[in-house]
Amino acid sequence: MVSSPFPQVRRVLVTGGGTFLGDNIAAALLAEGAEVTLLVRPGTEERIGALAQRARVIVADVWTPASLKGRGRGHDMVIHTVGGMKADPRQGLTYEWLNIVSARNVANMCVSSGVPHMMLISAARAPWVSSDYVRAKREAELYMERIGLHVSIIRAPLVYVRGRQRPLLNRMISLIGHFPPLWWLGFNRIVPIPVDVLARGTARLALDSRPGGVSIYYAPDLRRKNTVRERRRGESDSAATAVLLSEQAAAPINLLPEDTPFGWTPESKKR
Repeated sequence: MVSSPFPQVRRVLVTGGGTFLGDNIAAALLAEGAEVTLLVRPGTEERIGALAQRARVIVADVWTPASLKGRGRGHDMVIHTVGGMKADPRQGLTYEWLNIVSARNVANMCVSSGVPHMMLISAARAPWVSSDYVRAKREAELYMERIGLHVSIIRAPLVYVRGRQRPLLNRMISLIGHFPPLWWLGFNRIVPIPVDVLARGTARLALDSRPGGVSIYYAPDLRRKNTVRERRRGESDSAATAVLLSEQAAAPINLLPEDTPFGWTPESKKR
């Protein structure tokens, strides 16, 4: 057997520390035994809660390339969770700025720091998701591939927290989309999923992956990385996962409406 030139993924840098999605993915990675570094926006270090005791924390701004210099060194993979579903052109916050520029800066950091593999939390195309937002995510995906990185892409649907009030649209999509004819026609890719399922699925895909071209994953792939009990009840087969995710769910991070960024939003465009 020919050995792989790439090491098993164990050391992972997650952008978007102090945010709903970034922190849940970091918690799931820690529970799976990974060494995690959280990249936190300046001034928000206190928001990562219990993760501060378990993860390494570095401060940088994904919209400022100079602040990212060397931040990826020593990591096997970077998972980029930052992006915006709602643009504000009056502030210079276009879909391109929020999603392409941030991903481009992190991808360039990977290249300059010698990180071989980058995973992007992207978006599944759906009628209720802005086509401009999806287009920006696709351009970010293409950029990562063009500069020679080994790329894993999670084309995620909307997510929600179990047991919390969900927006009406989110609930309606889940109700309608689970009818077998629609499910078989591909709705299983775009029906909202619990954030714990996305976080565990992303963590397990990341740690099981081996660099090699471009891999694209959808909601069914995330579900398959969760056990039946995890999918149905959110009860992890790993006690460590359950503890970490419950701590993050209780952390004082406001849940964002569905049309706001996955991660940070810059206060204004500075370039």
